[in-house]
Amino acid sequence: MTKSKPPFRADVVGSFLRPERLKEARRNAGLELESTPDFKEEEGISLDQLRVIEDECIRELVDFEKQVGLQVATDGEFRRGSWAYDSIGRFEGVELRRLADGAAFAGSGFQPPVAHTDSKISRQQGGIVLQDYLFLKDLTDRTIKVTVPSPTLFYVRGGREAVNEEVYPDIEEFFEDLTQAYRDEIQDLSTAGSTYLQIDNTDAAMLCDPKFQEAARSKGLDPKDQIALQGKLVSMATRDRPDNMTISMHMCRGNNAGAWLAEGSYDFVAEALFTQFDVDAFFMEYDSERAGDFSPLRFAQKDTFVVLGLVTTKTPENDSKDVLLRRIEEASGYIPIENLALSPQCGFASVARGNPITFDDQKRKLELILKVVDEVWGTS
Repeated sequence: MTKSKPPFRADVVGSFLRPERLKEARRNAGLELESTPDFKEEEGISLDQLRVIEDECIRELVDFEKQVGLQVATDGEFRRGSWAYDSIGRFEGVELRRLADGAAFAGSGFQPPVAHTDSKISRQQGGIVLQDYLFLKDLTDRTIKVTVPSPTLFYVRGGREAVNEEVYPDIEEFFEDLTQAYRDEIQDLSTAGSTYLQIDNTDAAMLCDPKFQEAARSKGLDPKDQIALQGKLVSMATRDRPDNMTISMHMCRGNNAGAWLAEGSYDFVAEALFTQFDVDAFFMEYDSERAGDFSPLRFAQKDTFVVLGLVTTKTPENDSKDVLLRRIEEASGYIPIENLALSPQCGFASVARGNPITFDDQKRKLELILKVVDEVWGTS
């Protein structure tokens, strides 16, 4: 059951541990290792000098991904301080702000900023992730995965008060402008040769947690209506995508230096997830008890493809191969084995500082995934 089209039986979420020289270069450029897209050239090296180091490190990562045996190639999100906020910073009209009562990561206390729209929203010149793809395209003939934060991040965490009512008195006009920017990006990526895009939507999995359901209510939105709204925004963004473009959606409950934001079974969102989100595949966090069991997969449609995120990126430890084989078998009780694949539960470095694992841990986790995939699907 080898797959020649993405998602692949052994896949990745996107981000990889940054080499120390890349992290040091970001510091010397005045950039944080968390989430800011701001650049402060007076601090040390120039943006052009940082770009050279990013280029070198991405080339090395592409070689590593090939050597370890992956069919997919990513740039590790090496040009980002965060999986989300640098990309959000490439939209005109949007500003990131931290809320006094915002949710914080367990253990680290990091509080994610919230997007606020104060003028008409659009893509900046050069696109969102288009330039990143064009650089990677010249390095490999393997399928390139491009990742973008979900359009839900622009609304569901901040609610109506995060969108200026004078600029957008009709919220539907905001939704249309926002998702038009995504549709334009998808078309430009496709024209450039891209065939594999991943939308990172942590908001869907967050709603599995009662505290995030209550947060939705506090913004005047029933949590069931919120997951429906998320499905609407994602589907508007993927509308009219080219036939050869595979779009997956990754979900997790937060990933910042090994810390997490939420917990809870997919049961609360599963039916809406599999019926209202117009994507081709779902990458689902399933590495700990925080994610619940596989029974929500019973809502999957006949052609739904699910990539099981069974291998944690939060700690060095791995479940044994036998445990992973057993868990895949359990999942196949709800969804056919031919509609399943395996990946890490999240990126290895959703923010530039990375998770508390080593490069050797990262390699061992990928090798374990490839071994399990070979045993289950025979894809060596």
